[in-house]
Amino acid sequence: MSPRAELPRKLSRRSPKGEQLRAILEDLIDALAPGDPLPSERELAERYDVARMTVRAEITALAAEGRVERVQGRGTFVAEARVAQAAALSSFTEDMRARGLKPGSEVLGQGVEPADDLVARRLRLDPGTPVVRVRRVRSADGEPMALEEAFLPADRFGALAEEDLKGASLFSVLEERFEARFPVADQQVVAVEIVGEDANLLRVAPGRAGLKFHTILLDEDERPLAYAWSLFRGDRYEIRLRQERRA
Repeated sequence: MSPRAELPRKLSRRSPKGEQLRAILEDLIDALAPGDPLPSERELAERYDVARMTVRAEITALAAEGRVERVQGRGTFVAEARVAQAAALSSFTEDMRARGLKPGSEVLGQGVEPADDLVARRLRLDPGTPVVRVRRVRSADGEPMALEEAFLPADRFGALAEEDLKGASLFSVLEERFEARFPVADQQVVAVEIVGEDANLLRVAPGRAGLKFHTILLDEDERPLAYAWSLFRGDRYEIRLRQERRA
């Protein structure tokens, strides 16, 4: 264990043991680096003379908050810091750079194909209308963060099928190359399990939690310009909201 992460020798009698243990674990997590192991439940229970159930409850709460990660058969580890979604409409590239992370992408597929029923409905097109489909894995500091697919009407954005999008911001390409403007977007977010090929591409165990965003970019007249879905790793991404209650 890091010398920065020395544990207190014992608990005091001034406050509940669970609260003290939680504070100790939070300080320990702050002192360690992502991926560093935490002491086992048995070690913590014996050191502080508390029930294993108490230790497990506090670690479970920290795992639910994304502070630690449990790995079956190996133990509990400090989790990677999560990236919070920006409040303003911004691209993945802009989000990552604003947080001091290096954005990247791997293009998995790019071309023109007929719109299926779902894509056609989102873009207000007839089914079968040609659309440009771009499928990429988005990364932050070299680690997979999200899987995304974008669909755009080919009659306006057909040249996008030949555009070099490796490491590029789709928003920037649309604004600079195609002079598109999208002042607003409709977005829906749902919690999902990451399974199958998606889990392999994002380098997570099947069944891990994910956040799936469905986004429609709208022009000045609120006509759809693009539809995209993005599947983010739930252990690396979070949504923060500030809401106001109207009188």
